[in-house]
Amino acid sequence: RICVITLAEAHPLLQSGKTIKNINYQISANCSRLQNKVSGKSKRGAQFLTELAPLCRISSSDGEEYTIYSCIRGRLIEVNENILSNPALLQEKPSTEGYIAVVLPKFEESKTITQGLLTQKEYEEVLMKRRSSAS
Repeated sequence: RICVITLAEAHPLLQSGKTIKNINYQISANCSRLQNKVSGKSKRGAQFLTELAPLCRISSSDGEEYTIYSCIRGRLIEVNENILSNPALLQEKPSTEGYIAVVLPKFEESKTITQGLLTQKEYEEVLMKRRSSAS
């Protein structure tokens, strides 16, 4: 019932051969996702995220900046600090070691959240439709 947040296959950072310059978990002057301190079985101290809560900002070498959002309501369990020292992990292993964060939805909401997600096949169909309408 945990959700691992990664970059989508169709994200511009994974498509266009861009180089990631830096990743910043400092969301605002008062909020850094790196200050998230979780303890105990009930995950006390975890930052609560809404669907529109920014997780991090990723800058590419061409000057573009991308804000990555949680997209899921729940508690922020951990952020991947390994990508800070090795940003290439986001592109080389986006669905494993290059994950961005782990979010734990509320137990009573987890079923609703997972039912609203696309399967891999549905996601690929959306991409195909997008590509065919763009060309």
